[in-house]
Amino acid sequence: MDHPNPFNLQDRNALVIGGSSGIGKAIAQAYLRAGARVLIAGRNADKLGAAVAELTASGRVSGHAADANDEASLRALVDATLAQFGHIDVLVNCQGITVLKPAEDFSRADWDSVVDTDLKSVFFACTEVGRHMLARGSGAIINIASLASHRGWPRSALYAIAKAGVYSLTQTLGAEWAARGVRVNAISPGFFMTELNRDKMSPERKALALARTPAGRFGDVDELTGAAIYLASPAAGFVTGQTIAVDGGFLATGL
Repeated sequence: MDHPNPFNLQDRNALVIGGSSGIGKAIAQAYLRAGARVLIAGRNADKLGAAVAELTASGRVSGHAADANDEASLRALVDATLAQFGHIDVLVNCQGITVLKPAEDFSRADWDSVVDTDLKSVFFACTEVGRHMLARGSGAIINIASLASHRGWPRSALYAIAKAGVYSLTQTLGAEWAARGVRVNAISPGFFMTELNRDKMSPERKALALARTPAGRFGDVDELTGAAIYLASPAAGFVTGQTIAVDGGFLATGL
């Protein structure tokens, strides 16, 4: 590998879907600090504008309001990103929602909401941007999976189904696109108190999470961004189809 700093993202163009809050915003900020140009996307225009204002101090960032569940909106997002950057080097799929219920209480509307956002939109974002990357012969896609991609997750059946799908999708696209220059990897975060789960996790669930995490604490989102930089960088040039757990040892532990 002939590169003076293999973890440098200088002048790379990154699209971060779900980049207006939580893990997505932290990854966007880390990419900016590593030298990338970043466009963040989210459904809430006000939230997106606030995130762009916050991130501007870290580098060249812009925002585009889009619903990755909607085909026309997703296509418009990719077109807008290409119009601004010319090409896309890195895609991060960080969009996600969750609903906690006993499995027998989930409705078809719940299925459509959770699975469409957490899996279907990820697949079509991968393929929409993937066509462009495949035509160029290079690109890196980083999906956000979950501990629920690997283990049974009571009261989270739909979320777990979707995130298991993201894990499988990452392996499949990683294998299918490797010879054409596009790498596809994922990160499985452990417990980070983001907006997605801070209020949804009961005190009892949080206590159980801490008890099962060998590190004995929740993660800080800044501890997740190194993996995202690595997977987007030349340092990971021979890495594809992999899912890296950043979980304080959760998946490694036994009794």
